[in-house]
Amino acid sequence: MPRSLSIGNGKLQVNFDMDYNLRDIFYHNVGQENHTAGDMCRTGIWVDGRFYWMEHPAWKKDIRYVEDSLVTHVTAVNDEAQLTLVFHDVVDLDRDLLLREVQITNRSDATRDLRFYFHYDLHIYGVRVGDTVYYDPDVRALVAFKGRRYFLMNGASGGKIGVDSWAIGVTEVGGREGTWRDAEDGKLEQGAVAQGSVDATLAFHGCALPAHGTCGLYHWLAIGDSVSDVRSLDTLVRTRGPQSFTTRTRNFWQVWCKKDEESVGELPPALESFYKRSLLILRTHVDNHGAIVASTDWDVAAYARDTYAYMWPRDAALSPIALDKAGYVTLTRRFFEYCIPLLTSDGYFMHKYTPAGEVASSWLPWADAQGKKQLPIQEDETGLVLYAMWRHYQRYKDVDFVRPFYRPLIKTAGDFLASYRDPRTGLPGPSYDLWEERRGIHAWTVASVWAGLQAASRFARMLSDQDLSDKYLRAAEEIRNGAINYLFDRKRNCFVRSLKVEGDKPLEADPILDSSILGLTLFGMFPARDPMIVSTVEQIADRLRVRTPVGGMARYENDYFHQVSKDTTNVPGNPWFICTLWLAQYYIARAEEMADLDAARQILEWVQGCALPSGVLAEQMNPYTREPLSVSPLSWSHAEFVSTVLDYVAKTRLLRTRARAHSGD
Repeated sequence: MPRSLSIGNGKLQVNFDMDYNLRDIFYHNVGQENHTAGDMCRTGIWVDGRFYWMEHPAWKKDIRYVEDSLVTHVTAVNDEAQLTLVFHDVVDLDRDLLLREVQITNRSDATRDLRFYFHYDLHIYGVRVGDTVYYDPDVRALVAFKGRRYFLMNGASGGKIGVDSWAIGVTEVGGREGTWRDAEDGKLEQGAVAQGSVDATLAFHGCALPAHGTCGLYHWLAIGDSVSDVRSLDTLVRTRGPQSFTTRTRNFWQVWCKKDEESVGELPPALESFYKRSLLILRTHVDNHGAIVASTDWDVAAYARDTYAYMWPRDAALSPIALDKAGYVTLTRRFFEYCIPLLTSDGYFMHKYTPAGEVASSWLPWADAQGKKQLPIQEDETGLVLYAMWRHYQRYKDVDFVRPFYRPLIKTAGDFLASYRDPRTGLPGPSYDLWEERRGIHAWTVASVWAGLQAASRFARMLSDQDLSDKYLRAAEEIRNGAINYLFDRKRNCFVRSLKVEGDKPLEADPILDSSILGLTLFGMFPARDPMIVSTVEQIADRLRVRTPVGGMARYENDYFHQVSKDTTNVPGNPWFICTLWLAQYYIARAEEMADLDAARQILEWVQGCALPSGVLAEQMNPYTREPLSVSPLSWSHAEFVSTVLDYVAKTRLLRTRARAHSGD
């Protein structure tokens, strides 16, 4: 189930699904060590002898955030139970602490006895083996642990601190569903300890609600590397009061997302608000050590047996570009520092990495079908890190920061990009495309490598390494010429997406239209008004458009990934946010009058309208229902939205300045 809410502080991240069940708890790194393995942790209430978990169909839920913050605001109305619940959840801004506040309103004419329940189905370190949960009478709380991971579950209700009842038991063994089932009669068994494959449920009773009255309670989950860590956090919450942590965290994020508020002040209020929401959701996927994780939606593991909780250097490199435009220099610098030790001695990045910086799982082979060695890489990932670093330098002009990167990263990667090329065409050598589906020479990769070489050349020239600068520049020019000679199909008046290279066989062009061809202009290889680009984009905009009321742009013709419809004439593929935003970026780049920006603005408004009510953007959508498909949220979707908004605002101001100059004002 897609994640509707993501909250975190760069070390601890928590996700909730569309039913408002807690699904993911990541700690020590964003995206690494999911201590629930994506299993459901339930929230429920017992009233008048009936029990309602939050996934019960009687609840009508509005799942959002507090404006401009990473504090949730969830309203749940149950007409059958005559209750209204309002939740605020927050991960403290710099402590490993999840706080949940619930306000309960009794909408009936009678006084009622309520009991509130929080259930945890922990898989500490992501594995359901060897966990322990015990009741700690000193603090009236439950503690779960394994190795160096501790979780203390406590709360406050009715003016007192501590759980009122609890259950600890074995789950997923011998057909046992877990202690959450024990809660449904309103009673918990209060066992002292359980170990192995276990879960836990805790309850708070002290809420006797008068007719049309309201009461509140707090629950907190303290996480640490030792029992003393979590006990210290529990003591801190008791001393300061749980509300203080919610208030300070809300205030922090509201200030954080207004860092450069004037830059987007001309946007319509709804777009400005959504821009800030995208920034905040993107921030939840940035680890404090620099990794920018694609997505922490763990549900994909159910069918892929793997996740998107990795750092792909490509989409991660495009996120710092967006963050730099928005002024978040500290985050982008951590990313570049994170990248230095990842680059191989040969000068390329591997397919993907864990948030902690290890080489991650990969389906890119080290050998071809004949057993001959090949590089298991996407070369665009190496080029785009250099491109992003140059964009960073252009904005901040901090040579002291970039100088230490020159030899280990810029020069090493530049040498690889200049040398790893196809001898017949001068284009980059074969690698896998950005969609991870085919090996060859791809238009997107060609543009990315060209941009990376341009960046390496400029850095070398800046640091008086003129011979090397010239070498990189020559390689870039040869790549550009190769793109014209081999990638542009003059019969179709369009760039092709790929060339298939097999030994001495003739080059085979792939005629499928693909939105990634836009990289040829987005990264600066060809200007937006170049006739070859204009004719290519016209065909992409026409043939990849999703002709349903949902709209948007597909990745490419007859896209099979999560394919919903075989009507490829009207639905060439599911609409992808990033692909649709690339088209908006093109419209912005070629705009010469204010009216030229209308198409880009309409795309920005379309993206906002297709987001979940919480503001979350998935990877792609059902072309008929707008249902999120694949992972949700996808950090790349939010990064492209942020980047497109800031391009739109910058171009708007430029065109207005020109118009005033021409009018003589």
